[in-house]
Amino acid sequence: MMYDYIIAGLRLRSDINLVEYGLRGFLPFEVEPSDSPADCTLRLNTLMNKQALCVGDILATSYVAEADADSSFSRSASGYLYSIQRRVDGATETLFHIDIATGCVETNINTIDNIDISILRFGIWVMFGVVLTENKAIAIHSSVIVSNNKCALFLGESGTGKSTHTRLWLKHIDGARLLNDDSPIIRIVDGEVLAYGSPWSGKTPCYKNEAYPVAGFCRLAQAPYNAIHRLPTIMAIGAILPSCPPMFAYDDRLQDMICRTVGDVLRTVSVYRLECLPDEAAALLSYKTIMGNE
Repeated sequence: MMYDYIIAGLRLRSDINLVEYGLRGFLPFEVEPSDSPADCTLRLNTLMNKQALCVGDILATSYVAEADADSSFSRSASGYLYSIQRRVDGATETLFHIDIATGCVETNINTIDNIDISILRFGIWVMFGVVLTENKAIAIHSSVIVSNNKCALFLGESGTGKSTHTRLWLKHIDGARLLNDDSPIIRIVDGEVLAYGSPWSGKTPCYKNEAYPVAGFCRLAQAPYNAIHRLPTIMAIGAILPSCPPMFAYDDRLQDMICRTVGDVLRTVSVYRLECLPDEAAALLSYKTIMGNE
């Protein structure tokens, strides 16, 4: 039996029930199985021979704090290989491989063993991120807030106050609601830029199967004052790209598709820079500017 999930309008199909195995964030995205083709199909315990993939040089490495693990991202003959291994004695290397022609993701995770939920969650995020990129969509590292059926995405490095700022909206702006606190998905549908909730929301369990038009993006910077200004196009690109999947930046093909999508997004949506204190005045300033209520 297969299990289907619709995320940002794309169908992820898995040969295990991800919710039952501990990924509760997938519950709002679960749908009845369908004969419709899947955009991405996850199959466990099928990747048995890493050498047969003809893996090339490692494109990028990173530390995954959630799993206390080291990871690498590589190109293969038919797609991409993601490897992740915990920093504990005796830990095995967990592999995820996607064939970009079919969207099929194979992994060496065995359902007989205890599944490492953190590694499974992150591996699916990376593999589905490739599928998103192929479909002119991007998972953006941001905190996104909804007001009056529009949304604003706050960008910045970890620790710059993205979640703090959206909490200020929740506290001081009537009707504001959090859509996602870590990895919403941006996609253009019928010429409109939409932000979708996703099963990945960092430390905040905010998993909503909803989508809203994007009113604007805003990159945050801590400052002893509050000021906001709209960025010109070249600076707007520079503000968004660091919040796109960082490993993909090292593959020319993926990065080219991401840049094309970002360019299309910026045809209709503005990007701002907010230098601010963590206070009510900053939230009201960004709200009035981004939502057009100046």
